Amino acid sequence: MSQKNGKLKVQRLADYIPFSGPVVTVIMDGVGLGPDNESNGVYMAYTPILDSLMGEKLVTRLQAHGKAVGLPSDDDMGNSEVGHNALGAGRIFAQGAKLVGEALESGTAFTSKAWQEVCRRTADGGTLHLMGMISDGNVHSHVDHLYCLLDRCVRENMQRVRVHGLLDGRDVGPKSALDYFVPLEQKLRDVSVDGRDYRIASGGGRMVTTMDRYNADWSVVERGWKAHVLGEGRFFPSASEAIQTCYDEDSTMTDQYMESFVVACDGQPVGIMKDGDAVLLFNFRGDRAIEISRAFDEPQLAEFDRGRVPDLFYAGIMQYDGDALIPAHYLVEPPAIDRPLGAYLCAAGVTSYAISETQKFGHVTYFWNGNRSGYIDPTLETYVEIPSDKVTFDLRPWMKAADITDSVIAAIHSGRYKFIRLNLANGDMVGHTGVPISVRIAVETVDLSLKRILAALEKEGGIALITADHGNADCMWTEKKGVRTAMVAHTRNPVPLIIKDYNRKNDFQLTPLEQPGLANVAATICNLLGFAAPGDYDGSLLAIKH
Repeated sequence: MSQKNGKLKVQRLADYIPFSGPVVTVIMDGVGLGPDNESNGVYMAYTPILDSLMGEKLVTRLQAHGKAVGLPSDDDMGNSEVGHNALGAGRIFAQGAKLVGEALESGTAFTSKAWQEVCRRTADGGTLHLMGMISDGNVHSHVDHLYCLLDRCVRENMQRVRVHGLLDGRDVGPKSALDYFVPLEQKLRDVSVDGRDYRIASGGGRMVTTMDRYNADWSVVERGWKAHVLGEGRFFPSASEAIQTCYDEDSTMTDQYMESFVVACDGQPVGIMKDGDAVLLFNFRGDRAIEISRAFDEPQLAEFDRGRVPDLFYAGIMQYDGDALIPAHYLVEPPAIDRPLGAYLCAAGVTSYAISETQKFGHVTYFWNGNRSGYIDPTLETYVEIPSDKVTFDLRPWMKAADITDSVIAAIHSGRYKFIRLNLANGDMVGHTGVPISVRIAVETVDLSLKRILAALEKEGGIALITADHGNADCMWTEKKGVRTAMVAHTRNPVPLIIKDYNRKNDFQLTPLEQPGLANVAATICNLLGFAAPGDYDGSLLAIKH
């Protein structure tokens, strides 16, 4: 495949024998390959289908973290966004954390029109509100980015800055918030000299405050709006006292589910947003930044009653949706991912079907298509979203896997689609809860879905490509000095790549590649469909034996 005169040119493999069935890519979200011990939810689960598949000949392991998915270092765990970008793009692009870090370090972020407007607002007496997640998980944000912004605020001699900090507890330890908020409070005290007044103003756990995604539960955004903008919520003299109080009141409380709080002095919130202020969201990952950005940007918002809407300037550290232009103002340009796999398949006239539940729908569409909203070609593509449950996923670890599987089986038997992709979110979303029995059920649910999908594929003579975007369920807890701590973050374990060929018209063989990763999957799918991969795509994992 290549691009000529602005149009994508698709080349067929000379030795390929076409077949009638579809190619189905199953993304087992959060199902990595960890050690064979009881901390590994994948190993501990009853998975006869996956166990059997791992013994097939077309099986290998893929890197799904760090530099293999465009992150700054191999110390960085992967995530669903960069994972699906790599799966769909076929190449490695510098991703949010790396882009933002470089832009802040070099100072290019501060040459943007958005930053200049922030400076103008604060020079005219407005307050800068820095909003985002306070952790070093490096999936949605990094606390170092916040510190760099604060240092720049001091350099610009901004007089009044407020931080609206969201607790992580998901990409870092489940009760690690004080490790980040206590030093931050000290940092703010240290720079509050020479007339400067820098403080934390509000906060809350990421799963109940501000960071909803895919329109799953707008009440999450509403709670954030009330705390950050209006100063409505439970009052505390400091963020660290709010966090410690919540721990003391409920020993089972973890950071991601902590209720919203407001920092107040003499009974008054210290950081209400007012006319003339500026707001900067420093989260770099897009999915959980879009809805709160809409709440600030859209003149009319139907999803909830915002009450007082101040006349302020809002910007993101990045633009989280380039097609929908959300938000309108931002500091750092997002990665430009051109010519994703979907564009080539549409150019070749391949009919495709993409499906997941709400929590991962954007991953098999927007992120898979190179951060591009909507259809590439609606005449060839069908996208299906199954609404997710609005409960904590440990209570329903089966999630919507059965509904997704039903729809995929119908799509396979319909004969309408040559390429089908689906995301089973269970391993990731339930893995984030850290509840071992639920994690095992989640993985077993995925295994049952594989059994049903493969039976349909066998009947239609198709091919399955089974992989994951990163690990999670493969580590349920860590142990130190006999004490187990729930592990709710992603892992840096490799993920499986399994190809099950029920057609066998083409003698596919594994191609030996040094440290294969998720970016090799797109070229592999091209070959399974009978096309040569684009020349600049990372190499295919397969070859046809002559």
